[in-house]
Amino acid sequence: MSDADPRELAHREQDGLEVTLLWDPRSNDVSVEVVDARDDTFVRIPVAGRFALDAFHHPYAYALRSESSADLVTQTAE
Repeated sequence: MSDADPRELAHREQDGLEVTLLWDPRSNDVSVEVVDARDDTFVRIPVAGRFALDAFHHPYAYALRSESSADLVTQTAE
């Protein structure tokens, strides 16, 4: 892994959800990624660093709070 790669700060799996907290050392941006194996969807939620741990535990609450839908990356596997 290079210094340019986002760093995994925390990871958990439960009930078909895989949640990862990431930090980008280049930009200092924090995001939470959620992979839902039940419907093959993926969402990346940018969050302020001070809310990182809370967003890790409650990612969908932060997805709904996102200031712009352009901030969210949602993908469905085909």
